[in-house]
Amino acid sequence: MEPKNQTDVSGFLFLRLTEDPELKIVFFRLFLSMYLVTVLGNLLIVLAVLSDSHLHTPMYFFLSNLSFTDISLSTTLLPKILVNIQAQTQSITYTGCLTQICFVLTFVLWDNFLLLAMAYDRYVAICHPLRYTVIMKPRLCVLLVLLSMFISTADALLHGLMVLRLSFCEDLEIPLFFCEVVQVIKLACSDTLLNNILIYFAACVFGGVPLSGIIFSYIQIVSSILRMPSSVRRYKAFSTCGSHLSVVSLFYGTAFGVYISSAVTDSSRKTAVASLMYTVVTPMMNPFIYSLRNRDMKGALRRLIGRVSCFL
Repeated sequence: MEPKNQTDVSGFLFLRLTEDPELKIVFFRLFLSMYLVTVLGNLLIVLAVLSDSHLHTPMYFFLSNLSFTDISLSTTLLPKILVNIQAQTQSITYTGCLTQICFVLTFVLWDNFLLLAMAYDRYVAICHPLRYTVIMKPRLCVLLVLLSMFISTADALLHGLMVLRLSFCEDLEIPLFFCEVVQVIKLACSDTLLNNILIYFAACVFGGVPLSGIIFSYIQIVSSILRMPSSVRRYKAFSTCGSHLSVVSLFYGTAFGVYISSAVTDSSRKTAVASLMYTVVTPMMNPFIYSLRNRDMKGALRRLIGRVSCFL
């Protein structure tokens, strides 16, 4: 099989959802509904935080940024899936695939760092409540978000540049519904050792370190809560962490599910479905988790919807 230089590659093919025309309509409506729910739900979170002075705190500042990244991640993936279903094709150009790789990596990593920042915020609030306002200053919060964005973007661009150096063979079918850097590298005919080293290094540093930080924070939080003499205070402390812990479990649980499923099964379709869980389903579920479990957020959303209704 003759390898092609990246400049000669016209595009890639995705895994087909189905050949049944009726099922294609069902899938189109399903993905369109998921996209609209994701954008609307996360946009309401952002607007509620911006419009309600009671939510101008570090926790909700990080939450609004998390909602922004969830909107961006869904917009990177779902419109292309919808276009492919409607156009009866599962193709993407080489440039489009490379762009999608960079944006997916950026927003997934940004989500990862924001969850760490939110865990640190809860750690300071529960373990060091008297020093909370001193430690969690607005300048620190903005710095954490900007640093997360910078690291995520730099890592994504580095992976994108490393893909540019590869040559590809004739068989360019990606066994997913979107361009994922690991699957694209597997299609290369040239040496991918440096790419794989970079991927494993980035996964250990930018995935393992935030996860370790979150686990350490919650060990300290649980230890501090259990030492509280009042059961009312313990319940209140646990409830403030419940939403974040649910989002963390959903994000990392579905992400690990992708790699476990790819390791234990040969079915590319099962792996593709699993990959959609943390890139599509998780961003859709986050607004529900925070709005249903958080009294302040529910109040802010009611006030926001009330003001919008009056305006209309």
